[in-house]
Amino acid sequence: MILVTTPTGDIGARVLEHLLNAEASVRVVARDASKLSKSVAGQIEVIEGSHADAAVIGRALDGPDRVFWLPPGNPIAPDAHDAYVTFSRPFVEALPGSGVTHVVGISALGRGWPGPAGLVSASLAMDDLMGATGVAYRALCCASLMDNLMRQLDAIRGGALYVPAPADRAMPLVAKADVAAEASRLLLSDWKGVAEVPMPGPEDLSHNEMAAILSEVLGRQIAFHETPVPTFAEMLRGMGASEGMIHDYTAMMTAKATGLDEMVPSASRDASPTTFRSWAEAELRPALV
Repeated sequence: MILVTTPTGDIGARVLEHLLNAEASVRVVARDASKLSKSVAGQIEVIEGSHADAAVIGRALDGPDRVFWLPPGNPIAPDAHDAYVTFSRPFVEALPGSGVTHVVGISALGRGWPGPAGLVSASLAMDDLMGATGVAYRALCCASLMDNLMRQLDAIRGGALYVPAPADRAMPLVAKADVAAEASRLLLSDWKGVAEVPMPGPEDLSHNEMAAILSEVLGRQIAFHETPVPTFAEMLRGMGASEGMIHDYTAMMTAKATGLDEMVPSASRDASPTTFRSWAEAELRPALV
């Protein structure tokens, strides 16, 4: 049996679909089981609650030998350490006494970065906790997720793209579909030990290049605007993010803008083949329509 966390999230839902297509036996932990489609819910075992709850995770781990682990995004957490490390502690503490042998988690590129990196630093600290439990662990270390542009649909409709990053600095991008596919492949295969799997996507693009591709795909002019970090922080504050998470979001974006995601230039790109253009055609354009 495979346990899937965040089964209604963008990545978790895709992992769940892959596993069901492979006819795997699946259990999920869902905070709100009503968000699962009826067709999916009929094929899986559901435990309702938070996977940060020791009692919930204790019930969930009675049976599965493999786990897909992903803390939910929580912009109102006190800080990123709380959102990733503290959130994961009940699971980490329960692993040694369970029958779980393999865990696949979602993390970030940036191991070895010399300064603070906010959410990335917290994700890597979570990986270290997992790796010390004795289970076989794979951390899928992602570059920036191109799917996050879905949060800017209104701005893109208006012809603009806003990111706190240099216009001409080429950076790696990865699609959530590729991350979910690789996670599913690992959950369904055999491997040993603890390792990171870089997920840099197939190409590095600047935000000016991304805006040009969007202009071609959407048939309208899209202009990139470099957002000052204080303005970005105010945007997060306006959306209700906590001050600690605002600090950690901005630390991550600042690190990315100065090379965080570019620390593994020789990493294989075979596991993340989706180009930004193909993603925009297949997912962004339909969402706008």
